[in-house]
Amino acid sequence: MSDPIGRLCAAVRESGSPLADVMSAAPAGAAADGALDPVALAASGPRAAAHRDDVELALTAVLEGCLLHYGKPRALQITDPDLALLAGDRLYALGLARLAAIGDLNAIAELADIISLSAQAHTAGDGELALAVWHAGAAAIGWGADDATATAKELARAGDPRAAKALHAAAARAAH
Repeated sequence: MSDPIGRLCAAVRESGSPLADVMSAAPAGAAADGALDPVALAASGPRAAAHRDDVELALTAVLEGCLLHYGKPRALQITDPDLALLAGDRLYALGLARLAAIGDLNAIAELADIISLSAQAHTAGDGELALAVWHAGAAAIGWGADDATATAKELARAGDPRAAKALHAAAARAAH
């Protein structure tokens, strides 16, 4: 697989979007957390096999959008918080549109859950839950979701303190 952040930067530049003006000259290539790379996890699963590059680019866009929303972007450097929020939303749309173009409705649903549950976790100041949401969502995109994933997401929606552990466990089962 190629450098997903570099590919995202190239896609934004090629689109002629005003976001191209704030792309980093040398985007960082590290995963958002360092310990978990949800992009690689999702793209390496059998569900993504036919469209790995599209899945990789879609998740990179949504992850960068999330990082913009919460002040830790890798590829876009925007100091105005309102503009960062708008740019993050634009990247969410880019990622979802990429999955729609390949017709992967299940992956779109998983990304929608990642976006909403991650926002809920960040609002609560729970970074571990936000990471767990990405872990479980990426595994579900790559390997498919099961009942354990659905139950773990419900725990997260309800604010249950067991949610992060349940999401990580569901991801581990799905991806192995």
